[in-house]
Amino acid sequence: MLKVKQFRYHSDNLGYIVHGARDALAIDGGDPDAIFSYLRKKGLQLLLVTNTHDHPDHTTGNAALMKSPGAVLLTYSELLREHGISLEGEKIDLYITPGHTEDSVCFHTGNVLISGDTLFNGTIGNCFTGDLRKFYESIRKLMHLPGETIVYAGHDYVRDSMEFARKLEPENRYIDSFMRHYRRDHVFSTMEDERRINPYLRFNEAGIINVLERSGLPRKTEWERWHSLMTIE
Repeated sequence: MLKVKQFRYHSDNLGYIVHGARDALAIDGGDPDAIFSYLRKKGLQLLLVTNTHDHPDHTTGNAALMKSPGAVLLTYSELLREHGISLEGEKIDLYITPGHTEDSVCFHTGNVLISGDTLFNGTIGNCFTGDLRKFYESIRKLMHLPGETIVYAGHDYVRDSMEFARKLEPENRYIDSFMRHYRRDHVFSTMEDERRINPYLRFNEAGIINVLERSGLPRKTEWERWHSLMTIE
């Protein structure tokens, strides 16, 4: 099974190395110095460099990482053409998740989802494309992953996300439980956590539907509930 190592950079960005016994893939590798140090420590060869989307805070490390001998940059179009990535004979599945950006993708290996700015721990990304329908479909796709799936996101927005979640559902006991296990040096959730704490995955739950009702927002269908949630600040 492939392993995943998280790297924090800037104030809240999160990048990743996925690796086996010899070879490694960098995803949103914004801290090249820390990544190269880890590769040397583990005796790994950086073969592939890619991104969850093309925003500069996620691609900032690409140029430095590409100085590694033999490293290949996989662009969005190349990811689509390959339908995923193979590393040491193990498949890393690719999910196309437009919404935050048109080129947003998530990577799934073993029980780990690297979700970029599509799905954060406790919230979702901004819909910069303006296409809420596509974003809704992308989130619905991820919601079907098993509960034990570990979610590694593109930013650490956990504290702000949980403040908002608590505002909507003050009686949600899972929020405090989740925050007790939050660690700044290793930021993650599970899909089961997300279904319990993330308002944008809870649009079918009574607590969220009640919020929409009190706000006088449309809530008859899943799509209406999702769309209405996206308007609440």
